[in-house]
Amino acid sequence: MKETGSKRIAITGGAGFLGSHLCERLLSEGHEVLCIDNYFTGSKENVRPLLDNPRFEMMRHDVTFPLYIEVDEIYNLACPASPIHYQHDPVQTTKTSVHGAINMLGLAKRIKAKIFQASTSEVYGDPLVHPQVENYWGHVNPIGVRSCYDEGKRCAETLFFDYHRQHNLRIKIARIFNTYGPNMHPEDGRVVSNFIVQALQGKPITIYGDGTQSRSFCYVNDLIDVFVLLMNSSDDFTGPVNTGNPHEFTIHELAEKIIKQIGSKSEIVFKPLPEDDPQQRQPDITLAKEKLGWEPKISLDEGLKPTIEYFDSLLGN
Repeated sequence: MKETGSKRIAITGGAGFLGSHLCERLLSEGHEVLCIDNYFTGSKENVRPLLDNPRFEMMRHDVTFPLYIEVDEIYNLACPASPIHYQHDPVQTTKTSVHGAINMLGLAKRIKAKIFQASTSEVYGDPLVHPQVENYWGHVNPIGVRSCYDEGKRCAETLFFDYHRQHNLRIKIARIFNTYGPNMHPEDGRVVSNFIVQALQGKPITIYGDGTQSRSFCYVNDLIDVFVLLMNSSDDFTGPVNTGNPHEFTIHELAEKIIKQIGSKSEIVFKPLPEDDPQQRQPDITLAKEKLGWEPKISLDEGLKPTIEYFDSLLGN
């Protein structure tokens, strides 16, 4: 029997980096959590500490196929999110975003559940507006090597709003900017994990481009806070809402911070910039502040410490 006030909540991609932290957070609030993952990039290790919790359940499932469950809320996080992984099988990446959205929206419609979509700052492409605001339509290459992810997520947002308008479905959309923290995949090719692993191993730190391109890095706990706030906000606020840390750093600055924290002897090397890699990425979080009372609390220096410790233990150092 459910506790008073607790919900049954499904999380697709629940064994992934963000999903595993969200599972832990919702369990701590007394909810029943169904973690759904096909383990393409997710890992059972990420949720192993949760297995003894009687309110936690795992299901192996690919969201490109229909799912029949009974829950109160759905967080749709399923999709490889790093270029290395989403470019490995670009057709499957698009199917995960598009067919996955159709299947989860159809499920939400049938069981009258509220549904959350983990969208991305990549919907803005290589932006001509800086920082990025939610009403900016983006500058995206529809036929490039990153398009499977960028356009897949854009189409998912379209589907969410069409289900909302056509079927009065309760939806929430968060556009996630660069996030880091424990449970990141060590080989996901993202700058934070790349640089930390290289620095811990004493290997050269690889910067693609000249290092002047900028990113904004949000610690995972801050991001999970805004996910829950958004899901629990009034039904008339659908988003999309930018979720990320607005403090901007160049890639070169990030590399130097990581080298300093680890005390590594790694040198920095430069390689050509990949195709369609955006030059700037910084969220305008005015909407999140106004509607949700949220802004990130954890600085890059603070957040790097537990992230480095996680990778250090993972590498067995």
